[in-house]
Amino acid sequence: MAFTNSVFGFLKCYVFLTVAAGVGGTVLGYDRSQLATYMWVSQGIIGVINVWGQPDLVQQIRTGNVVSDLVRPVDLMLGAAATESGRFLYSMLIRFAFPIAVGATFFTLYLPRHPWTYALFAVALVLSTALCFCLRYLIALVCFWLLDIRGVWTAWVLMSGLFGGLQFPVELWPDGVAAFLHLTPFPLLFQGPLDVIVEKRSWEVLGMQAGWLVVLFGVCRLVQARALRRLVVQGG
Repeated sequence: MAFTNSVFGFLKCYVFLTVAAGVGGTVLGYDRSQLATYMWVSQGIIGVINVWGQPDLVQQIRTGNVVSDLVRPVDLMLGAAATESGRFLYSMLIRFAFPIAVGATFFTLYLPRHPWTYALFAVALVLSTALCFCLRYLIALVCFWLLDIRGVWTAWVLMSGLFGGLQFPVELWPDGVAAFLHLTPFPLLFQGPLDVIVEKRSWEVLGMQAGWLVVLFGVCRLVQARALRRLVVQGG
């Protein structure tokens, strides 16, 4: 997976550096080194943020095994969050550094001017992963009503990358679309921490991430409470 991410890193980086060369060296306020860093760090954090990882809760609901989870002395959402924390730490150790090291070998990456930027990036990445978990958990809860959420999940995977700033900064969308997207949590998934590491935005990103996290956590708790009230066990 890290190798595949690196291959796509080359493709994305060369495309945007070519565009930058044709328009005076900057794209949307990102210079060449910031663009290179944006593209390569985005490849490093894909596996960390994990927009594609479907929670185990989906299969548990479809099989009816969620009933066993509910009799345990651990809250359903908090148990899933604990699992997500372990996955986050594993991904940081195994999947984060390799694409960035490849990018640093072949391109000139942007080095933050302030040492505290690294700490802010770490906080932004944790918050981004927490936001992504809440959004994925909400989609998993939809399974209580639909049972089969493959269509919903496919839409989420497509939207999270395109609207989250994974392939390109959100500002490349038409102005009206970009303004609307910035009212949603999507750009905070990828573009948020990426803007922090290239020192384009910092405290604004962290504040918005924290605010959305509070909102989404509350929504998750509300939807979970309603879902458990209409629990239907499949297969007997």
